[in-house]
Amino acid sequence: MHDERRRIEERVDRAHNQRIKPAIYAATVPFEVEAWQAPGEPVTFEEAAAARYTPFAMDTPWGPPWGTTWFRMRGQVPAEWAGKRVEAVIDLGFVGDWPGNQAEALVHLPDGRPLKAVNPLNQYVPIANPATGGEQIDYLVEAASNPDILANDFAAPTPLGDVLTAGDRPLYTFRRADLAVLDEEVWHLDLDLQVLRELMVHLGEHEPRRHEILHALDRAMDALDLDDISGSAPAVREVLAPVLARPAHASAHTISGVGHAHIDSAWLWPIRETKRKTSRTFSNVTSLADEYDDFIFACSQAQQYEWVRDHYPHVWARIQESVKKGQWAPVGGMWVEADGNLPGGEAIARQLIHGKRFFIEHFGIETKGVWLPDSFGYTAAYPQLAKLAGNEWFLTQKISWNQTNKFPHHTFWWEGIDGTRIFTHFPPVDTYNARFSGEEMDRAVRNYAEKGAGTRSLAPFGWGDGGGGPTREIMERARRLADLEGSPKVVVEHPDDFFAKAREEYPDAPVWNGELYLELHRATYTSQARTKQGNRRSEHRLREAELWATTAALHAPGYAYPYEKLDRLWKTVLLHQFHDILPGSSIAWVHREAEAEYARVAAELEELTAEATAALGAGGPRVFNTSPFDRAEVVRTAEGAPVYVEVPASGSAPLTHTEPAQPVTVTGRVLDNGLVRVQVADDGTLSSVYDLRANREVLADQGNLLRLHTDLPNYWDAWDIDKHYKNRYTDLLDAESLTVVEEGPLVGAIRVTRSFGKGSTITQTITVRAGSPRIDIETDIDWHETEKILKAAFPVDIRAPHSSAEIQFGHIQRPTHTNTSWEAARFEVAGHRWVHIGEPGYGVAVINDSTYGHDVSRTVREDGGTTTTVRLSLVRAPRIPDPEADQGRHRFTYALLPGARIEDAVAEGYALNLPLRVADAQGAPGPVVSMDGEGVTVEAVKLADDESGDVVVRLYESRGGRATGTLRTGFPLAGAHVTDLLERPLEPAAVDGDQAVSVVLRPFQVLTLRLKRAGVS
Repeated sequence: MHDERRRIEERVDRAHNQRIKPAIYAATVPFEVEAWQAPGEPVTFEEAAAARYTPFAMDTPWGPPWGTTWFRMRGQVPAEWAGKRVEAVIDLGFVGDWPGNQAEALVHLPDGRPLKAVNPLNQYVPIANPATGGEQIDYLVEAASNPDILANDFAAPTPLGDVLTAGDRPLYTFRRADLAVLDEEVWHLDLDLQVLRELMVHLGEHEPRRHEILHALDRAMDALDLDDISGSAPAVREVLAPVLARPAHASAHTISGVGHAHIDSAWLWPIRETKRKTSRTFSNVTSLADEYDDFIFACSQAQQYEWVRDHYPHVWARIQESVKKGQWAPVGGMWVEADGNLPGGEAIARQLIHGKRFFIEHFGIETKGVWLPDSFGYTAAYPQLAKLAGNEWFLTQKISWNQTNKFPHHTFWWEGIDGTRIFTHFPPVDTYNARFSGEEMDRAVRNYAEKGAGTRSLAPFGWGDGGGGPTREIMERARRLADLEGSPKVVVEHPDDFFAKAREEYPDAPVWNGELYLELHRATYTSQARTKQGNRRSEHRLREAELWATTAALHAPGYAYPYEKLDRLWKTVLLHQFHDILPGSSIAWVHREAEAEYARVAAELEELTAEATAALGAGGPRVFNTSPFDRAEVVRTAEGAPVYVEVPASGSAPLTHTEPAQPVTVTGRVLDNGLVRVQVADDGTLSSVYDLRANREVLADQGNLLRLHTDLPNYWDAWDIDKHYKNRYTDLLDAESLTVVEEGPLVGAIRVTRSFGKGSTITQTITVRAGSPRIDIETDIDWHETEKILKAAFPVDIRAPHSSAEIQFGHIQRPTHTNTSWEAARFEVAGHRWVHIGEPGYGVAVINDSTYGHDVSRTVREDGGTTTTVRLSLVRAPRIPDPEADQGRHRFTYALLPGARIEDAVAEGYALNLPLRVADAQGAPGPVVSMDGEGVTVEAVKLADDESGDVVVRLYESRGGRATGTLRTGFPLAGAHVTDLLERPLEPAAVDGDQAVSVVLRPFQVLTLRLKRAGVS
């Protein structure tokens, strides 16, 4: 047989694209259109309905960046269309086919009910099927003119990322607003051809099935009357029916499809716009559910549900109905799809608590899995926290983006730092926006790593990132692929059903231990430093407010615990942990608003904490210690004078001076407190840090060396730091001034100032305090660099085989060598409050109050000794998507802690992030709780969310070993239970007397205790 593939394929392509697709709509008549541009921010439907509209013609430019234009569309269905399927078709002037960051609209009925949204791949609004003829149509359409930030593949910075800089030139040209007849036979023929053509080209040339489809398509084109597409469509479909009816092979892979619409809670659009995106997408989804009984849609992010509930009650009611019918599946159980590395441990717990509780309260559904497809790596604390929240499975997809190493599994058990395992799946289709294309189906099968052991995978389908969701065309593809030879079988089902089947067939799946490190997007640990600092400060302020509010609620008559305010503030912080806000990968508008929100949260939490301490009664200054560790350190009075005080863990003490063991002396540029002796060099670096207790030099070279690197990644500027950044740098060694600013006896400090680059300045105050080996480096940067990253290096004379970095409720060890490509790929990593390196008998920690990104490397010196260098990533200067990212002032502190064990790093990490508070309070009561026993650390103290008056304490083992201890309460106990994260009892706790609970913890175990107070009903 002659090879005629090219002729046939080109014939099919032309007839399909130039004849069949244009015939999908058999007849059209235009709407009469009027327009009104809303001034400023979006307005309510009621305000828009009352506005004055003016005539608007097609092919007219409209829509300034971030603007809202309302269109009134009126029309009448022609009488001759009776019995036909009639739709409205609207083209706002769409750019490309991505529904996310461009023109979008929500169509309303005259009474204000949202009907359906329109976007590039979903331009229709159903009117009647069948029509009676003569129907009067009256729509009010809210159209958003969001700019295309992704234009030209992020090739250059753009001012469009903020309404303050975007200008007012219209972005779009309105193309179409019609009443139209959908020719269902032609529409189905279009889909038949799409599925068969895509299947054919992804089958091997040696496959008989490929040639069978090819020749069926050729015969189908013979049956097509080019002068009567509509009339001949049934005959063409009849030719194709036999090849569409051929069943899949018995061994065919099964793809469980579930509808999905990934909606970034902010990214290339502000939170304001996401609220509208949810209404558009969810309107489309509920409309699709009405058309397809077999449709199931999985939707996460309780925050987005709440927005719809509060702003779009009609859409909310439709969601509730879809949930009842089983077509809408709440999943994920988190407040938002948060970043997987940067939120603190308590914050991830609250993400799960607030998310799961929302779905239980509003739908009576307890979600079973963590749905987190698009974060930039995942902490090894997740398995335990997920299970403690009642989850059975974990889903992500992003690890398929690895730059260097291919992850070896798609279905596996993920083991966390404490030993907890959770059943985990990565969809081998390698997207969370699948559309069941031939290429995707082929990739899913080829890519699937579990062949021979598992037979199924998951495919979230629907357009996403900016929403959009599933379409009827995708559902039609799924139906055709349900049982089709040459393709995997597609079944639309709930993700819980998929995970149950996958676990049943593969219970002994392989185990992956530790973090899920994404070998890409490593700069998200550092970009937008003020956003990250706002998160860190907010997390610790929330801890502080809860602790002292609990103290006041137990001991101050008349004080009311601020349940509602704390709940609202937590949710604000949780929202801003979304995986494109906290990582620093959003447009300028998002981060401008985030900084303002963090300032508001800080002010409100400061007020709540002050109210709680004031409720304890005035009577003189006291020092309050929110840390879970006893502290003896220097604190400042209201007048700024230093005082050395001792304060119990989670308690308070009078502001009275205690004499430290040895004062601080300052001799030239040498700071000495009897524990450490620090020498500052002429260039402002640390030339020596001598540990007087261990009688050894800590540094192997210049300490606190500031190095400015060129930082231009290959792509994704705010997201990526590529390995070549290390090759070009400038060391900041020109100190303009070195000034002794405090000379003891409690504090010694030297201030170093520098200027560099494009007018940037940095002022650092190197401080040693009485009684502490910690050396603080308070840093004030006025940053004006572009495409640079600033690092601070501490080369330490230690041979450390690994570094330990704090993560949520514990720490993780990473090798300092690069034996394999897996280790080499971890050239930039994330940690929380501290990084520790050590050799037997001695260790050093680097502590920080707002830094996450760092790197650790190891070299051997000429003298045979080993230098292990810890470098903190302080600030970056990407230009895309925010051209002014990180510009301006930054204030933060990091510290060197010589002679540190892991437990010292833990304690000092808390101390640096939870400064002692001085407040006017009478003889305050003792701590609400205190802990006897090494390694057991109290993370949160609060009142139970159900307002019962019970006290909830969350604690964990922080050293990485087994621990026993006694939790002592500052109030009499009537009982105690171990609970899950949602504060639901699991088992009785071991109560010892009337004010103590015994605890036994495995390494890194998290334990939540619910303590019932005696005398409180």
